[in-house]
Amino acid sequence: MSPTDQTSDARSAIPDRLQSQLEQRLKSWESLLLLVAIAIFVANSFASPYFLNAWNLSDATFNFTEKAMIAFAMALLIISGEIDLSVAAIIALASTAMGAALQLGAGTPVLILVGLGTGLLCGAFNGFLVTRMGLPSIVVTIGTMSLFRGISYIVLGDKSFQGYPSDFAFFGQGYVFWVISFEIVLFTILAVIYGIVLHKTNFGRAVYAIGNNPTGALFSGIRVARVKFILFLLTGLMAGVAAICLTSRLGSTRPSIAFGWELEVVTMVVLGGVNILGGSGTIPGVVIAAFVMGLVTFGLGLLNVPGIVMSIVIGSLLIGVIALPRLWTMWRQR
Repeated sequence: MSPTDQTSDARSAIPDRLQSQLEQRLKSWESLLLLVAIAIFVANSFASPYFLNAWNLSDATFNFTEKAMIAFAMALLIISGEIDLSVAAIIALASTAMGAALQLGAGTPVLILVGLGTGLLCGAFNGFLVTRMGLPSIVVTIGTMSLFRGISYIVLGDKSFQGYPSDFAFFGQGYVFWVISFEIVLFTILAVIYGIVLHKTNFGRAVYAIGNNPTGALFSGIRVARVKFILFLLTGLMAGVAAICLTSRLGSTRPSIAFGWELEVVTMVVLGGVNILGGSGTIPGVVIAAFVMGLVTFGLGLLNVPGIVMSIVIGSLLIGVIALPRLWTMWRQR
């Protein structure tokens, strides 16, 4: 073969490779989710004349930003083969701790530190039980889910903490520019950070390795227990961040705050393409899934659909997303 022919083959191989990569991306779960998000957006714009209002769209982001902040950390945790079902209860306990600090005269900086610190402590407690005691994470976090929220009910009972400082309200109600809220800016920053950590760092590669084969990862030199403990810390920290934003947005603390959010967070993660058994998943998928769930719940809200129907929709999404890969495999085999 002449040098000219080799050069010609090399030139033709590059477009083929690029075309193959493009086809893989178009066939990816993220691409399908993006099409679903666009379809829901178009459907909502026809279903309600109020949907395309800029302020209404801004309000729609509050339906998912706080949950998505937790979902980013939860995605890493599930990819590693673990799960945390106590995140909503951590929000309740962190909010209760902030309310108790408020009664003692604490200002906004102290309230933020209390919220973040409570989340970290809860995450550390979960991580200790799982990584040091060797207990199953699903059992541990079901137990701490009742424990953390039970403490909130003991402290508050039927009462609530109110009267948060005016500057504290910015975290859940403030706008950075026009209709761009502080929460959506924070959501974007966290999405970039977690995307870089998972997809561009050795720590992210370790998370994937642990989720695929924890024994193999251990023998390859990865400190499996340490990585998982850090992931539980991150999940608790994100629950603390969500507690600050949610408490700020509501302006009060109640023991029932964020009730049922653990289901929505897990649904968001699984809908984003994260394997519930661990080993695979992406942050861009979780980001798109957050928008999908936000658009669905906001669209149903504009149509005055009852909350119980929204719960049915979310539960159906979770079951459907888990069952879809199995149904696809069965169909291909036939």
